[in-house]
Amino acid sequence: MFSSLRSRLWLTYALLIGLALGLVMLVLIVYLLRNPLLYRQSLARLRAVETVILTRREAWGGAPEASPEVLLERADETFQVRIVLFSPDGDVLYDTRADVSPPVAFPRTKRFFRSVPILRDAGGKSWLYTLHRLEDGTWLMIATPRPNVPVLAIVRDELFWPFMAAGAVALLLSLLLAYLMARWIADPLQPMIATARRMPADQVSPIPVNGPREVRALAQAFNRMVERVQSSQRSQRDFVANVSHELKTPLTSIQGFAQAIMDGTADTPERRRQAAEVIYEEAARMHRTVVDLLDLARFDAGTIDFTVVPVDVTALLHSVVERFAPQAEEAGVTLRVEAESTPPVMGDGDRLAQVFTNLVDNALRHTPRGGEIVLTARPVAQGVEASVRDNGPGIPPDVLPHIFERFYRGDKSRPGGKGHGAGLGLAIAREIVQAHGGRIGVRSQPGQGATFTVYLPAATRRTGHKTTDHRP
Repeated sequence: MFSSLRSRLWLTYALLIGLALGLVMLVLIVYLLRNPLLYRQSLARLRAVETVILTRREAWGGAPEASPEVLLERADETFQVRIVLFSPDGDVLYDTRADVSPPVAFPRTKRFFRSVPILRDAGGKSWLYTLHRLEDGTWLMIATPRPNVPVLAIVRDELFWPFMAAGAVALLLSLLLAYLMARWIADPLQPMIATARRMPADQVSPIPVNGPREVRALAQAFNRMVERVQSSQRSQRDFVANVSHELKTPLTSIQGFAQAIMDGTADTPERRRQAAEVIYEEAARMHRTVVDLLDLARFDAGTIDFTVVPVDVTALLHSVVERFAPQAEEAGVTLRVEAESTPPVMGDGDRLAQVFTNLVDNALRHTPRGGEIVLTARPVAQGVEASVRDNGPGIPPDVLPHIFERFYRGDKSRPGGKGHGAGLGLAIAREIVQAHGGRIGVRSQPGQGATFTVYLPAATRRTGHKTTDHRP
């Protein structure tokens, strides 16, 4: 019955109002018990008797029949009060009811929370009293037994109906306020529920951001989540389509040339060798694609394992140039290193070599004969900056934002090389650099070549093995 947010808010407000009224009523009852109207009336009568006695105090030193004791006894009989006379030190000098009631002591404690003075005699009986100091230093106390307060009568006669009326009004106002508050909180959540039920639809509009601050923050987070889910769905579809395309082409070639060998179409040793070479090259291409996909999957899962050691970036660049020297010579491209003395960085040397291998391989494939590729390294604030620069045709501005996306290839925009990859090399390079706490970027203008820049932080950690986990 109270499963919805709106009904629970209604119930909560009603309970809060009920508890608040109950607490107020309890406080008033306690207050009336400690200082009811009956107490105040009794105290007013005591003060009136005190005034009468004090107006006749000039007769205390007269005839014996007008002695203080006689006057006090007459006042006791007339007003039905207990009168006690204390010495300046608090000792009882005279008590009109000493023979019928237990003795009372001089009230020496201060009253902090009581507005009505009350004391107890030796028998535990409570008395209301007034206390006045006379001119000779003695104390005059006038007391009367504390009246019994009919609690039920007070609640029934003085509190019940006012509280019932106030409670009914407060309950109606609280339910109205709860309804408005529930709509203010719950209404912005309804589009979120409807959108969540439509997921994972391709076309889902962002929900409006309104309501309380927490609900607005929730709506903004929900919109961001929807964007990430839709982006993930698109990436997944693109990933499946791209993987299918990348594997379909070599599989078709392998299947065709294998069929040629089997049915005798490749009937000469030269044709069979050519078919075998194609099968080998396409299988190697498939192997590289699968290895790259496995690396990306490990990066996404955060399970890639690095051997972290100090790495000399300058020496790393020289080793990469030596590796590609034969290919550069065959392509007619100059490949050289311009590096300053750089501090070591902490990282996996093989993985960092993979980054620059991918960059140099891309530069060789997109740099025309007679071109130049320069690898540079220089120290920067708290790290090392390395770059791979070529003087090829450059990268168009519309391609630059997508250059590090998976399966994205810019070959059509950058002719000049031969061969092509699966479009995973730069994506893997970015993952490796980010896993090392660095960053990678590219600058290019059409016709002026491209420069890929890698920043790596300087060595600050101990060597060893680590498993990176950079998942969002």
